[in-house]
Amino acid sequence: MIDAIKNFINFAASPNILFTVVVFSYLIVFPPVKIFQSIHNFLGVDRLWTKKGGIAIFSFLFFVFAFGLTDANFRLIVLKPDNVPIVALIFVVVFFLWLSLSQARDNDLAIAQGGKPKEWAESREKVLVFPDLVYIEFICLILASALLAVWSIGLPAPLEDPANPTVSPNPSKAPWYFLGLQEMLVYFDPWIAGVVFPSVILFGMMAIPYIDKNRKGLGYYTYQERKMAINIFMFFWLVLWVFLIIVGTFLRGPNWNFFGPFEFWDHSKLEALNNINLSELIYMIGLNRGLPQNILLRELPGFLILGFYFGILPAVMAKTWFKDLHQRIGTVRYSIFAVLLLLALLLPIKMYLRWFFNIKYLIAVPEFFFNV
Repeated sequence: MIDAIKNFINFAASPNILFTVVVFSYLIVFPPVKIFQSIHNFLGVDRLWTKKGGIAIFSFLFFVFAFGLTDANFRLIVLKPDNVPIVALIFVVVFFLWLSLSQARDNDLAIAQGGKPKEWAESREKVLVFPDLVYIEFICLILASALLAVWSIGLPAPLEDPANPTVSPNPSKAPWYFLGLQEMLVYFDPWIAGVVFPSVILFGMMAIPYIDKNRKGLGYYTYQERKMAINIFMFFWLVLWVFLIIVGTFLRGPNWNFFGPFEFWDHSKLEALNNINLSELIYMIGLNRGLPQNILLRELPGFLILGFYFGILPAVMAKTWFKDLHQRIGTVRYSIFAVLLLLALLLPIKMYLRWFFNIKYLIAVPEFFFNV
């Protein structure tokens, strides 16, 4: 029975299934459209942001880790000194996510009943820098130092042998804060994964307050009054950053293959990859002919798809799903918002194209090092 459960979890941890579950879970927790809002209400997701919901969330997390620690392969991955901070990251992220949304839920209920946010009710209280803030910071400094001392004693430093240019570790992983970028390199060229996407994520987050002119939610936690900004931020942060870090840390093994949490990291495991470009799929497989010599003609399908994606789809969204948003923030702000959003969505789209259709590039121009 236990082995069957572990095999099922290993199967569910495959990238296409796991990422689909994560995306749908995100859409249900932070519903962007009415259909997901209906599922959100039906499942009573808001109850997760109560004290009982928080206890249930952390009980589930502790149970999952306790169950996993009974497996030797799971322990080798999770208890590795390099990976322990990421385990802590999971609990810290979940806790502060619950705390912020719990406070937002309480304020939303108070506002709906004609009251004021809790932060406004407490804003009249005078708090002195000394001794209130200084004492708190000093206590935190002592606790953090004690934690680091215990950590350094309990876990050996992950120091390896002296660097050898003839031997590369397998898997060769970047520091944890770059694992999201390393995961993106599987699906995009370095200039996109290493420059474009990090810039889009950072500038997209910084642009949210300037794009969304909503003046509500200043100085207090709220979700209902800043739903668009929170949904976009959470998608960038949780799905396109934290999740990719977790995947790169725990599920990427030798040869950068996917391994389940209870699967042995076999260095001899090699997955056959039959990735092809979109132009090859259309001309060589679909039309059963060779690729045209002309680059523009060869990559015309990819250019048409991206042209529609970035040129026409924003206008379609402005007339349908984001009609109210377009009217509220104006054409210029909406155009920036749409481009940033579509660039961010290009990553999960490209991941699905790779997993289900083995498409490597939509546009492949190796002659000029331009691949998308």
